[in-house]
Order: sequence, then structure tokens, then C-alpha cells
Amino acid sequence: MTEHDYEPIPGLPGLLPPGERIVWQGAPDWRVLARRAYHTRAVTAYFGVLGVWAVVAAVARGIHGPADLSGVALTAMFGIIAVGLLRALAWGAARTTLYTLTNRRVVLRIGVAFPKCINLPLAMIGTVGLAVQGDRSGDIPLTLVGERRLGYLALWPHARPWHVAAAQPMLRALPDAAQVASLIARACLEVQPGGQVAVPVTSAAQGHGLRQAVAA
Repeated sequence: MTEHDYEPIPGLPGLLPPGERIVWQGAPDWRVLARRAYHTRAVTAYFGVLGVWAVVAAVARGIHGPADLSGVALTAMFGIIAVGLLRALAWGAARTTLYTLTNRRVVLRIGVAFPKCINLPLAMIGTVGLAVQGDRSGDIPLTLVGERRLGYLALWPHARPWHVAAAQPMLRALPDAAQVASLIARACLEVQPGGQVAVPVTSAAQGHGLRQAVAA
């Protein structure tokens, strides 16, 4: 059995009501999630610095045998274990995550140990954010309007970093984030014909800017 075998529709808590249809479904790329959410590169660099320091200290003391390099070996071992655990967590999070966009809502099916579905009606989405990386992968934070509040810890790692008091759900590490952000914005405009959904664009290549989403 897989994580979604017991669901009537993968990624959804139940059957779709009449008139609702799935527009898009997708999941994070676990390698990108490991880099962006679990910061494996930063952890690798940290242990790399510790390893260099251990080598310098060993040389300063004098290396007369393998035992004199025990500190270097321990640093390398702990670094490999730490990065391996973070990558395993990212793989598990990506494997148990499924994002769904319908013509009425965005559903986040998340959770490794305690799976849950978070339903976000399109009428509650005020801003569709977009942070794109050089490989076209990216994150899509959603700003909610109204009184409904979501807990940051309940969402993490599917939450916008540093927005703890007013947590913003975020679709993370998507391979083609720009296209998905456009689909969400257009779906929001379809349920709010007189409204506008702003899509901030942030990427290394494009810099900072603001573009307005328009319905197709």
C-alpha cells in the first residue's frame, strides 16, 4: 500500500462534490526540498568548516599516526549522519505530500507521522507568491484573507519561513513553480471575477518585481 491508497481520490479527504474538478496535482522535488527547507547545503558547509579546523588542529599538534586524525574522522562521520538524516526527512516529507488545485480550492495533503489535509478555498486566497530558483523550481506562498488562521508548526515545512505569527501555507520545491502559480492565480480570479490576485515574483534571474495575474 502507498500513502494514498485509502483515499477515494489521492490527495483529497473525500470525493469531489458536483461541479468541482481537479485542475492540477503535484508534489515537491525531495532534493530541492532538502536544500531549501532542510538546509542540507548549509549543514554540509558547517561540517566542512569544522573538518578543516580539525585538520589544522591535527597538523598543529603533529600527525604521527591514524589516531591523530580521529577528530577529523569523527567530524566527517557526524557530518555524513546529519546530512543523511536531513535528506531522509526531506524524502519522507516529499513522498507523503500531495498538493491539489481544483476550481474551488487548494488542498495540501501533508504530514509524515500524522497525515492531514488542509483545505484552502480559493475565495480566501488574496496573494499568490512566487519564488523561483535558477533551475525553475520554486515555492508558492499563499496569503489568506479573512479571520482564519493556520498554525506555523502544523504547516511546516509547508509554510513560508519567518512568518510565524501570521503563517502562510506554501507549496514547496515544485519543479515548475511559475506555471503552477499562474494556474492558482487564474483559478482564484475565476471564483472572484471582480477581484485581482497579485503575484509577486522573486528569482535570482528576474530580481524583484510585481506582476498582475490575469484570467485566460
